[in-house]
Amino acid sequence: MRAVIFPGQGSQSVGMGRGLAEASPHARAVFEEVDDALGQKLSRLMWEGPEETLTLTANAQPAIMAVGIAALRVLEAEAGVLLADKADFVAGHSLGEYTALCAARSLSLADTARLLRVRGEAMQAAVPFGEGAMAALLGLGFEDVAAIAAEASVDGEVCEAANDNAPGQVVISGHTPAVARAMALARTRGARHSVLLPVSAPFHCSLMQPAAEAMAAALATARFAPLVVPLVANVTAAPVQDLDEIRRLLVAQVTGTVRWRESVLWMAGAGVATMVELGGKVLGPMIRRIAPDVKTLTAADMAGIEALVKEL
Repeated sequence: MRAVIFPGQGSQSVGMGRGLAEASPHARAVFEEVDDALGQKLSRLMWEGPEETLTLTANAQPAIMAVGIAALRVLEAEAGVLLADKADFVAGHSLGEYTALCAARSLSLADTARLLRVRGEAMQAAVPFGEGAMAALLGLGFEDVAAIAAEASVDGEVCEAANDNAPGQVVISGHTPAVARAMALARTRGARHSVLLPVSAPFHCSLMQPAAEAMAAALATARFAPLVVPLVANVTAAPVQDLDEIRRLLVAQVTGTVRWRESVLWMAGAGVATMVELGGKVLGPMIRRIAPDVKTLTAADMAGIEALVKEL
């Protein structure tokens, strides 16, 4: 069995997708459609920068999605490798879940881009800049980190476990002082390392409730079609195909923990032997730590796509 997976925020870089667009008219059409949907030359920003503007959440999210779908379109249109034939599940890390839904033909490309623009702007606006932070704690298990985050949540300030990425790699999110307290506590509880992440808001914690409400409104009117491949959802670490449930989980995902470690374990337990990352190269190292027996493949450029076709 095989899963096709898509990366989340942090995988963006200036020049992303340019080689695909130059080599393939199908990839180029993806970037043009996203530009039209957003009323912005996002592709120019992706290829020319500046990096600080590309890194803004409202730009990074649709940009990362566009590269993943461009890689898939090249596979399907030019190599004849169809997702419905080659994948048993799709999944994505955080915003990558939207890419997965687009790949599974549940959301149109234009609607996916517009939803991610709303999501990025709402997540950025939910907490004033500087009042929230995220940090990666390395060397501790999820339950230990969750307990540390709860202990650091004092004086009305929030700190929560946001991303369960891999064994010994958990991200916390919340008010800046509470995150700092949790980092200090983690060092006394055996954490190998703790590092603040270069993000502009505290994603995947309860401070994102205003963004969740904005996404509930946007998703209520979005058009979803039946998935050609089941989605393994971030919030439940389990497969889902019911469209109303998918809407609910996408809203819950804004404030909820990204259960990536558990999602990978579920897929491996269900018999998935190969996971193919389209549009990035960040999930493979996590998967090798979570499920070392699962084979990981990546395709983010034409060379990667050509190598992937040979494997498939």
